[in-house]
Amino acid sequence: MRAVVQRVSQAQVDVDHHVTGAITRGLLVLLGVHRNDNEKDLVWMVDKIQHLRIFEDEQGQMNLPLDAVQGQLLVVSQFTLYGDCRKGRRPSWNEAAPPELAKYFYDRFIELCRQRDIPTAAGIFQAMMQVSLTNDGPVTILLDSHKTF
Repeated sequence: MRAVVQRVSQAQVDVDHHVTGAITRGLLVLLGVHRNDNEKDLVWMVDKIQHLRIFEDEQGQMNLPLDAVQGQLLVVSQFTLYGDCRKGRRPSWNEAAPPELAKYFYDRFIELCRQRDIPTAAGIFQAMMQVSLTNDGPVTILLDSHKTF
């Protein structure tokens, strides 16, 4: 599982000119699912994002996790995180999970976050979405449950 995590002061996702999810201070999570992901990858990713210390404390140091700042999550599915561009000019999507598996893990990710009382908004799986955000910092973190980077 891969995620691009951006610290934001606000973010929203629109589908067909309707807002499907919006947050104020928190994290925008672009989430991609690998074809070999399992429950262990899912739990690792939720734990990592929940406890990632990337919000500033009183001394201006990135030292606080999401809950310490009453932050929110906006989760957007993004299979293109598994685009392999090493050969040619057209990305290969071979490592991305098939839609049924990706939807299952995307929905479970959101469910786990909500079970942990993290205010979580979301896009719509497989929809064409417009995502807007104000990146705070800017702070952008790349995560991979397979630890390939």
